Amino acid sequence: MEQNNPEYSGSKAVIESLLREGVEVIFGYPGGAITPVYDILYDYRDRINHVLTRHEQGAMHAAQGYARVSGRVGVCMVTSGPGATNTVTGLADAMADSTPLVLITGQVTSLQLGTNAFQEVDIIAITQSVTKWNYQVRRASEIPGALSRAFYIARSGRPGPVVVDITKDAQVEMARFHYEPTRQVRGYVPYPAPDPRQVARAVALIRESRRPMILFGQGVTLGGAEEEFRAFVEKSDMPAASTLLGLSTLPVAHPRYVGLLGMHGNYAPNIKNRECDLLVAIGMRFDDRVTGNPLKFGENAKIIHLEIDPAEINKIIRVDVPVLGNAKETLPLLTAGIEQGDHAAWVSEFRARAAVEEAETIGPAIRPEGAALHMGEVVRAVSDAYDDDAILVTDVGQQQVFACRYFGYRRPRSVVTSGGLGTMGFGLPAAIGAKLGAPGRDVCLFAGDGGLQMTIQELGTVAQLNIPVKILLMNNGYLGMVRQWQELFFHKRYSFTAIANPEFKYIALAHGVAYRQVERREDLREAVREMQAHPGPFLLEVKVMQEENVFPMIPAGAAVSDIRLK
Repeated sequence: MEQNNPEYSGSKAVIESLLREGVEVIFGYPGGAITPVYDILYDYRDRINHVLTRHEQGAMHAAQGYARVSGRVGVCMVTSGPGATNTVTGLADAMADSTPLVLITGQVTSLQLGTNAFQEVDIIAITQSVTKWNYQVRRASEIPGALSRAFYIARSGRPGPVVVDITKDAQVEMARFHYEPTRQVRGYVPYPAPDPRQVARAVALIRESRRPMILFGQGVTLGGAEEEFRAFVEKSDMPAASTLLGLSTLPVAHPRYVGLLGMHGNYAPNIKNRECDLLVAIGMRFDDRVTGNPLKFGENAKIIHLEIDPAEINKIIRVDVPVLGNAKETLPLLTAGIEQGDHAAWVSEFRARAAVEEAETIGPAIRPEGAALHMGEVVRAVSDAYDDDAILVTDVGQQQVFACRYFGYRRPRSVVTSGGLGTMGFGLPAAIGAKLGAPGRDVCLFAGDGGLQMTIQELGTVAQLNIPVKILLMNNGYLGMVRQWQELFFHKRYSFTAIANPEFKYIALAHGVAYRQVERREDLREAVREMQAHPGPFLLEVKVMQEENVFPMIPAGAAVSDIRLK
């Protein structure tokens, strides 16, 4: 409760509200319509760290990286017009991947709204489809309440991005300041109460099953349910497979972890899908990259779905038992109801399939023959150097899949990648945010030559703040994932996927970022050690095989059990 409700300008109310939400870092870019807030922020430099990115999209992805590794709400602040529209890709990415963000945008004055004033856009209308909530503030007195509600909505339930658009006159107007944390919003139920009847039905199915499999996604981590999840896995004794965003929820060395699901996932969990009699889906949404042809997904299995968002129930896959609620609450209910499982024989069948993948796909990827360097071996060399205990950040494309498949994880919140939207250019700014969100951990970014160039200007941010991210540039001279599809499904008609690259060395050195290039296998591990030992940011460019393909792969429209090893 504020004492005496002091009178503040709207701009000061913004900053004071952020402080009351525990905000320590803002990613942003100033401009005319948000200048009053930036002017006040100047007086708070000892309490809030503002990170000046080189582009507003970079600010959004940096905030995403920060939120994903820290578990806190990422905060961005930009100006109106192009400043605001440049954030839309980041909003869409955060919406797809359930990342909690609060974006504050400046806006023209209230009297200018709807007049096509300089740098005016209707950002509320533009962002409605890519935000969890958005709101325009036209009076200074509204600011504390709007921001309080924004943080509550962004972080609660299924997290997501919100936008608070503040007119310039509201920023300079004076009003009494009172900040009250939001506890509830009428009509909004972020945490549905589990139905005991559905829990009982789920427990009965688990007890009856003989060939079950757990499918887990990011919802486990978003709910803070890692310990509850691990207890459920170990008591049920089921094999457990991860979605892309679920990676690192279980350590790769866990005896019941059987790999990655989906289009470029591991052989065993995909091929065994048809044989399962029960699928227990936890905190995942049956994305098309996971299910393949939905008509053939789990076609011989009963399906239990633990999910916090009612809109995801039966949206893609019809389930037999929906269990609504936060996984942190629902998982212990299941664990308490089931008996100690014993699925060792069933899990051994997964291990046999994994051995086939090791011989036909994994071995050739991480221990290749021939002179050319392969992406998989680069990933393993880096992961080995960090003893499987760094934060992995990726851009989007072939290097993303290789990195997520072959990098090792020991603890949660160790993977930051663009899943639902697949945003090229995500990696570099996300790595900045990840390092600021987990300053005590090493951050390794894998990026392709195409994706890196989409946000390469953020090397300026890295250099200005001396952020010690380690950048692995996989340079094959192609937009590799599209080229792979052209090779496999379009008769090698490489339509506009060859890319003429600059000398990345000079770009790195111009920013004051340490650099090395590797082309030979015998130099790789020594170069990785040099990168690792360097105290600041480092760009290691690796010239990799030009026409390498990433396998396994499920062709578009096929069942997951139709996965191809090569």
